[in-house]
Amino acid sequence: MDAEHNGSTDEPGWEVDPEDEQGAAVVAAVGRQLRVWREAAGLRTAEFAARIGYGEDLVYKVESGKRIPRPEYLDKADEALQAGGRVSAMKRDMEQARYPKRVRDLAKMEAKAVEVGSYSVHTVHGLFQTEEHARALFEMRQPPYSRTEIQAFLAARMARKVVFDRDPAPSITLVQEEATLRRRIGGKMVWRRQLEHLAEVAEMRNIALQIMPLDVEIHAGMHGGIEILKFADGSAVGRSEGAFNGRPVSHARDLRILELRYGMIRAQALTPRESLSFIEHVLGET
Repeated sequence: MDAEHNGSTDEPGWEVDPEDEQGAAVVAAVGRQLRVWREAAGLRTAEFAARIGYGEDLVYKVESGKRIPRPEYLDKADEALQAGGRVSAMKRDMEQARYPKRVRDLAKMEAKAVEVGSYSVHTVHGLFQTEEHARALFEMRQPPYSRTEIQAFLAARMARKVVFDRDPAPSITLVQEEATLRRRIGGKMVWRRQLEHLAEVAEMRNIALQIMPLDVEIHAGMHGGIEILKFADGSAVGRSEGAFNGRPVSHARDLRILELRYGMIRAQALTPRESLSFIEHVLGET
């Protein structure tokens, strides 16, 4: 049974982060709107709670901006208030309010980018992770994340995948270190399903996935991962662990350095066709 039903409100991942002023403000605004809708319908808190099948305590927390309402909550509220979809339409804002601010900012930039270029060193790139693989990564973090943090980060990472649904789709290039394909994060079956997923996305026409083999003798990526996002207006932003103290840069002079490194990395890696064959070979070893 849903943890929020019968008055239980302790399910992790739906609390309001008091340090995230923007997210907290959005949740508070939605809470106020829900209270206005309820009062306009002439429903007391207890009556409304009974109609939607949630605890009265949860209704108080949602309306006071202390709890992020789940999508199911908003759908049931929409039906009970005969809102014609206007309450349900708040679901997207609430989903985004769950995500940590720094993840929201990244997701916003990825959602606007027409080109995404990335070199991933230690883990499979977040856009290409399966949910179970991503969960395993979050769960092994030290010092450990709380259950709430794991749920929030996991939801945010999966939500970034909306870039694959865009039309036209952005052009995505990714260079992935071979070691990330051989490290059995989450156990054999989780690891195998992650490899299968990589093989599937590698065949998408807007994606060029390349593998950097361990036996290369010249490697331009020894200073760390790189991420470059380019936008329709001609602007761009990039970041690398080994350049500019890891901070995002947008000046043409700085971007040129990242683009030079990334171009060399792509040239030194296996081609997309060779990379797909490599992934299939690793799968065959399992």
